[in-house]
Amino acid sequence: MGNWFQHSIVATGRLPLFCYFVMLIVAFIATRINVRLIRAKVGWFRNVNVGEMHIHHVVFGVVLMLVGGVALIVSPGSQVSTAVAASVFGVGSALVLDEFALILHLHDVYWEEEGRTSVDAVFIAIAVSGLLLIGLRPLTWDYGTPVNPAALIGVNLVLAVVTLLKGKIWTGMAGLFLPPMLVVGAVRLARPGSPWARWFFAGRSPRKLARAVHREERWRRPVIKVKIAFQEFLSGRHDLPSTRRARRRT
Repeated sequence: MGNWFQHSIVATGRLPLFCYFVMLIVAFIATRINVRLIRAKVGWFRNVNVGEMHIHHVVFGVVLMLVGGVALIVSPGSQVSTAVAASVFGVGSALVLDEFALILHLHDVYWEEEGRTSVDAVFIAIAVSGLLLIGLRPLTWDYGTPVNPAALIGVNLVLAVVTLLKGKIWTGMAGLFLPPMLVVGAVRLARPGSPWARWFFAGRSPRKLARAVHREERWRRPVIKVKIAFQEFLSGRHDLPSTRRARRRT
C-alpha cells in the first residue's frame, strides 16, 4: 500500500488532488452526520445562530475555499504545502456544495425534495475528482487518431452540450473524460423533462415523447429510487414539503 501511494500519488504529483478528494468526502460525511444530529436534537448539536440569524455552513465553506484558494495561489510550490491548502479547499468545497440547493434556489430547501440537488452536486464533484485522480483528463488532446485534436475537442463539446440538454447529467459529465459515452448520450432519446424534450418533442413529436416517458418509467425511475435510497442512507431523508411549490400555488 505504501509503495502504491508513493509511486501512484506522490511521485506523479497528485498528492494535493488526493488530499482534496479525501477531505471532500470526509467533510461531506462529517457535515451530514452533524446536521442529522442537529435535526434529531441529539445532545449539544445545534445550529449556529447570531441573534435571530441562522448562519448556514455554506458561509464557513466560502471562507475556507477563499483561504485554501489563496493559499494555493501563493504556495511556494512544494507538494506538502500545496496538499495542505488543497485539504482546506476540499473542506470548504464540501460545505459549499452541501448547500448547493440553497444557492441555486436562493431559499432554504435543505430537507425538502429540492435539497437532493446538493447531494447530487457533491456526488458529481467526488466523481470528477476521482476520475482526475486516476489519471483521466477532460477533453484530452491525445486521442491516438490522425484527426485534428482541436476538431475532436470541438465535437466532444458539442456532444456534451447535447447530452446535458437531453437531461443526462451523469453521462455528460463522465463523457468529458470518456468521449464514447457522449456519442451514446447524444444519440439516445432525451429524458421527458429535459430542455431537449420540451423544444423538440412537445407538440412536434408526441410519439417520441411517449417513448421517452415509457423509458423513464420503466428503466430510469427504478434506478433513481435506488440512488435516492443510497443518498438518503448517507445524507438523511429529504422529506419536508416543498415550500417553493407552495409559494407558487398561492
